[in-house]
Amino acid sequence: MSKLIWKGSAQLSPLPAALVTCGSAETPNILTVAWTGIVCSQPPRTYISVRPERYSHGLLCETGEFVLHLTTESLLRAVDYCGVKSGRDEDKFAACGLATEPGSEVNVPVLADSPLALECKVFERIPLGSHDLFLADILAVRVEESYLDATGRLSLEKAGLIAYTHGSYRALGRELGTFGWSVRKRPQKRAAEK
Repeated sequence: MSKLIWKGSAQLSPLPAALVTCGSAETPNILTVAWTGIVCSQPPRTYISVRPERYSHGLLCETGEFVLHLTTESLLRAVDYCGVKSGRDEDKFAACGLATEPGSEVNVPVLADSPLALECKVFERIPLGSHDLFLADILAVRVEESYLDATGRLSLEKAGLIAYTHGSYRALGRELGTFGWSVRKRPQKRAAEK
């Protein structure tokens, strides 16, 4: 394979196409973020990166709370709209017809149609350049019951999750393997089967 060498840039892909609610129950806002992920299992922690000039940046600094939502194909229009429109100018919840519920651990609305939402409390903001990184503790996880299997295992593959990759949204596809499959021991054949 022939490789080109480019100047360092943000080329990691795919990324979550996540919706983030912030502000408060009285003055809520919603924005789209792709710069997000998990940074620690115990304690459970996540992050979002937001440009300081974004309307939501001030709300995040003021309240220190947000809710991070996974998104589905049915939320695709809202994902795109909330990424290009500003809450300074309009109520994006109303513009997208998004229903909300109160947070259980934060004073931030939770999207009713998201299959999984992480209620978060910021513990540190780190200016990085074009974006500020908001590190947060995950205080509660809200899961859509219909995505639990008979054993109570979360089966988000049924949700129709979407991702963002270099300017386009993509549906997540078929399973290629499960964690640890490459090193899993194969069952021994019994003597009668040999």
